Parts: sequence; C-alpha cells; structure tokens
Amino acid sequence: MADIDLDDLAERATSAAQAWTPGCTVRDIVTLEGGTVSLVYTASVVDGPPEHERVVLKVAPPGLPPVRNRDVLRQARCMSALMDRPGVRVPPVLFTDAGEPDDIPPFVATGFVRGECVEPLLNAATHRRPDDIVRGRAFSAARMLAALHQLAPADIGLGDEPQTTLIDEVDRWTRTLDTVPDQLRTGYLECADLLRATVPEPAPASVVHGDYRLGNMLSDGTDVQAIIDWEIWSPSDPRIDLSWFLFFTEEAKHPVVDPDVSSGMPSDRELLEVYEHSGGSTTADLEWFHALTRYKEAAAMALITKHRLRKEPSAERLDAMSVMLPGLIADARRRVEA
Repeated sequence: MADIDLDDLAERATSAAQAWTPGCTVRDIVTLEGGTVSLVYTASVVDGPPEHERVVLKVAPPGLPPVRNRDVLRQARCMSALMDRPGVRVPPVLFTDAGEPDDIPPFVATGFVRGECVEPLLNAATHRRPDDIVRGRAFSAARMLAALHQLAPADIGLGDEPQTTLIDEVDRWTRTLDTVPDQLRTGYLECADLLRATVPEPAPASVVHGDYRLGNMLSDGTDVQAIIDWEIWSPSDPRIDLSWFLFFTEEAKHPVVDPDVSSGMPSDRELLEVYEHSGGSTTADLEWFHALTRYKEAAAMALITKHRLRKEPSAERLDAMSVMLPGLIADARRRVEA
C-alpha cells in the first residue's frame, strides 16, 4: 500500500478540524500499525478539547477509488449513527475530509480510544490473557452485539443504505473464491448452490459489522471500549454477525487453532445465552449461518493466501491451505445438508 505525505495530511487535517474546533492544529502524525485496507495514523491536537489531545486518522489508500471497504466516509457515517446509542460503543467521529478521489484520498478523524486489540482464540499461544479478562470481554461483546442488533437502520439515519441479502452474502464470497487457485476452493460452487437453495427466512435488517469479534474491538480490563474496523458493515441479517462471533470460540474448532488450545473464551452456548438474554435478534436457523461463516472464512483465508503466495511463493503453504480451506468448505456443506 502506498504511503502519503504526512506534512500534507497534517495541513489537510488542520483545515478540516476547524469545523470541529476552530483554532486547533493537528500535527505529529505517526503511523498506527495494523491497517490492512486503509492507512491509519495517530496525531496530536493542539488547542483542541482536552479529552481529544490525540486523534486517529483513517485515510483511504491513494490512487484507488474510495469504494467498498476503502470507503472511509461511509464507515464514518455508520459510526456517527451509532455514537451514543445505548449499549453500543464506537470511536467518536470528530471530523472528515472528502478529498478529491482518486488523487487526494478522503479521511476520517476519530477520537483515540485506549485499549488493547486481541483475539483470545487466535492469540492464546502468544498473548494469553487471564480467564476473567477474556470472559469479561467476551460477555461484554455479546451484550453489545445484542444492543447493536436492536437498532433498525432506518431509525438511526441509515435507511437509505442498500441492504445486503443472504443471497448477496453467499454471492460475495463466491466471487472471492472465483479468483483464487483451484486447490484452495475445491467444492465451492456446489456449496454455494446448496447455501442458496436452503437460505432461511431473513430476519429484519440490523446494522451488521461484518467481522464482529474481539480482535476488532478495543478493550480495557474486562470491558469493550469500542468496536472498530467498520469496512464491510451493511444493513443485513443480524445472524451473520452472531455466527461469526461464535466462530471464535474453542467449540467452533477454528482451523488455524490447535485443537487443544485453552484461550479462556466462554463457550458458544454461554455467549449465545448472554446475547439472547440481552435482547438479541432471532437465532432460528443458526446452523445455516454457521455454514455460511465457514464458507466466508474459507474465502477470506483463500484470498489472503493468494496474496501471500504472490509475494513469497511457498509450496508448503499452498499444500497446507489446499487441505484446510476445502475442509472448511466441506464442513459448511455438511452443516447445510444436516
């Protein structure tokens, strides 16, 4: 991903910030590691509100149309709609700049939220957190997901956003698998056809994050402070988020995790009970969504593998993924057939 001129970004941010806090200055911009789709930085604010001495600048990649998961202004619109909603925490949106796509990329500035971003299941071997911390965060996330799913898009100013149907969701990940090596996608077309043929009755649309898990949240102690990374949000069936969230438990047998791992995560049943008790949306036909989740994960991992193999060809990696990813697709198919 191409970098940008940070001095120019500081000037643009200072200009845009005047609508937020007249007279303030944005400076000392440094890269914040972790951005994969957009460029993410932190910056200092001089003569601004004392609670916002630091901000986060999320910038669309230069030279590319700021659409789909690169559309940072659409992400800002969603977060703005969710700010101060009961039970939901997102970084506060402070100011934005539309730029001049594709030459001058747009950006959004949010408040800096303190916390760590750790996926307990995927990081248990290298970054194991105490059980009480992990369980507290997971239950906090389950309650927050229920609160998020109680918000109808039309009621919070997002009613004009196009809704993603369940068929759209299947087609999206099928298009992704269309682009990867054959070894990584064995059986995907048959699985997609089966998912389409058995699609359940949709639930009323909610705001769906699209990658809802602790690894996309900032947490402090046992509490989730903010949900981040809204690149693929859409109004859609809330069970898409729920099944994805439950995929990061030990019972789900995530393919990249040692089957004997101890992460401290609550069981999927415990999390589901907290979600339902907190007023979460319908959970009928959840097994179909568990199948969709595995199909989606196979597609996402296949795409990542394709890009990594382009940068660093590895027969060993290709062989490993050629077993793991078709296995996920086969698991998805078994779940639908059952």
